[in-house]
Amino acid sequence: MFLEGLNKEIEWLVCSSGTTQGKPKFVPFNDELMESTMQIFKTSFAFRNREFPIGNGKALQFIYSSKQFKTKGGLAAGTATTNVYRNAQFKKTMKTMCTPCCSPDEVIFGPDFHQSLYCHLLCGLIFRDEVQVVSSTFAHSIVHAFRTFEQVWEALVVDIREGVLSSRVTVPSIGLAMSKLLKSDPELADTIYNKCSRLSNWYGLIPELFPNTRYIYGIMTGSMEPYLKKLRHYAGELPLLSADYGSSEGWVGVNVNPKLPPELVTYAVLPNIAYFEFIPLGRNLNGMEQANSPVGLTEVKLGEEYEIVFTNFAGLYRYRLGDVVKIKDFHNGTPELQFVCRRNLLLSINIDKNTERDLQLAVEAAAKRLVDGKLEVVDFTSHVNVSADPGHYVIFWELSGEANGEMLQDCCNCLDKAFIDAGYMSSRKVNAIGALELRIVKRGTFHKILDHFVGLGGAVSQFKTPRCVGPKNSSLLQILSSNVVESYVSTAFC
Repeated sequence: MFLEGLNKEIEWLVCSSGTTQGKPKFVPFNDELMESTMQIFKTSFAFRNREFPIGNGKALQFIYSSKQFKTKGGLAAGTATTNVYRNAQFKKTMKTMCTPCCSPDEVIFGPDFHQSLYCHLLCGLIFRDEVQVVSSTFAHSIVHAFRTFEQVWEALVVDIREGVLSSRVTVPSIGLAMSKLLKSDPELADTIYNKCSRLSNWYGLIPELFPNTRYIYGIMTGSMEPYLKKLRHYAGELPLLSADYGSSEGWVGVNVNPKLPPELVTYAVLPNIAYFEFIPLGRNLNGMEQANSPVGLTEVKLGEEYEIVFTNFAGLYRYRLGDVVKIKDFHNGTPELQFVCRRNLLLSINIDKNTERDLQLAVEAAAKRLVDGKLEVVDFTSHVNVSADPGHYVIFWELSGEANGEMLQDCCNCLDKAFIDAGYMSSRKVNAIGALELRIVKRGTFHKILDHFVGLGGAVSQFKTPRCVGPKNSSLLQILSSNVVESYVSTAFC
């Protein structure tokens, strides 16, 4: 890291999510990056508000903080979202954007995210006519919130009818804050009860609960794409708007075309928030390869793929973000990027190279076999098992219900054939890679992974299900392996 010549000293560190490798990274953060964050928020809002204007209202934001702590050197440290939510500029910016959070600070900064989530939902219902935006950092958090609503909605109705907070909320500060908002309202309770009772499989839940909502907002690309189907189910006809492009290390660009569906969204690079370079990438049978030295922001070519490198105001010098992007267009001279994949998230044993996107497409193809059973894949991840020879892919699925063995064997075979990477297919045909294994885990297993992550000090707002669990992430492998209830081995190449 290059720290000389900074305008502002480093006052705190932010922790990356750590969900991929099982260990968070510590990244320098200062007032310059906070100002960049607010600039990103305001710029993005300007483009959104032009297409989907909102008035004075509130946002139902499923946001959560985690505890801050001191490093041995005396610096404050915490997750990126925690640093943002605790900063006075955040509230000021949300108010400027007409989207103040309808939940009090005690809920956002509560020590138990289960209780915070329950109260977020309750606050949303109390202010249901004022809610204009439903959002979270990641699409996963929104889906998780409304999956939880399916389980607790009757308790929420009782709270509103009686004006008394459920005994499941035990944190005194949260209880006190909610007591100032919660009043007995039988009419509202009846409205919510009737709407929920009439819904078919919870389709269109969000607009039914919050009739003045204009759109759903959050990061919906990359590892969040698998949640879009369920999110669209809850959203009904409401548009899904993908949030801006950034990471714990810093911001890259804003969504200047909010009408585009999340699968096609592009991000215009803001050239004043960092110094950007791009490493050209080529593709061959061995996967993705670095082709040349980095090029500047004005030297990228339409249709080409690059890895992002940036130098920012907090001291990161020529930092390789690890993201692969494609140049899709230019907006007033600055490139518009489309996220392709994480470069280091690969399933690879022999000469095979399958990315996170390849895994997602394989799961989507196989999950279609579940439709007849009215089932869906709640969540998934993968692992490369090289403890046996030859090594093979292991895919973990959590399902919404029970499926018969014949259907799951068919899904397993479909998964194996859906990896169309030339290196994988040729290796499977000669048994240089073993038969793919599909392992079904108990309901709630991925919730245990979330609980584990939060227990390590992470914030729910930053949680991303790791799509490829490496051997160093032994704690996650232990959670997955101990919850397997069924296992199937592919016969696709027999």
